[in-house]
Amino acid sequence: MSKNNPQAEVKSKKAKVKRQKAKGGVARFTFYFLLFTFSLTAGCRYDMQDQPRYKAFKKSEFFSDDKAMRDLPEGTVARGFLRENKAFYTGKKETAGTVAPVEATIDATGNTLVASFPDDIEEFPLPVTKELLDRGEERYKVFCIVCHGPVGKGDGMIVRRGFPQPPTYHDDRLRNAPVGHFYDVMTNGWGKMNSYASQVPPADRWAIVAYIRALQISQNPSGMNPMPMTNQTATPSASSNTNTQGGAR
Repeated sequence: MSKNNPQAEVKSKKAKVKRQKAKGGVARFTFYFLLFTFSLTAGCRYDMQDQPRYKAFKKSEFFSDDKAMRDLPEGTVARGFLRENKAFYTGKKETAGTVAPVEATIDATGNTLVASFPDDIEEFPLPVTKELLDRGEERYKVFCIVCHGPVGKGDGMIVRRGFPQPPTYHDDRLRNAPVGHFYDVMTNGWGKMNSYASQVPPADRWAIVAYIRALQISQNPSGMNPMPMTNQTATPSASSNTNTQGGAR
């Protein structure tokens, strides 16, 4: 056939070459595909994600208390959380607990009424500014108004729904209470009120105390001393460490 038809022979050879190239291309593709697959599989080992480690709050038989999470060493203080200013972070005097015990009674509704405040500071540990009062008003309306009411008379919305009524801010006992008492109540809780230390940072607690004083003055302008305002801005420590809590009562 090749002798009688040279063109057919040429076409046959070209077709054969094309088939061989096609087979070679398929082979190369298969080789590189398998190489890529094996490389990817080798890189996705599970050794690290299955390493012997503990998750938070998981039980561990390695330690005697059966807890995987370890407590911080005694005396450990996170950076920026030293709280050297006792008045600012606790609302207490340096002599707290050494002067006289706190006198308290319980009223008919179960509220703890404090009659003496020997450990609480009388003056604000930060400048009282308009900005501080504005912040206190905003935070008061978020955290306090539902129980204590718009002006602090203890007639908040949940009280109207039947929950226990807190004492009014406008009786002589609380009008004469030092500012440290209100901070202490927010920090550690008091009577039926839980602590707000985890929700309200120290600077905001003092802002709320300032606003409570403003409410007391607004309802009894002739019977209280004016608010000690200042043109100074709040100190940097007043707005830092927003996650901190106050100290022990």
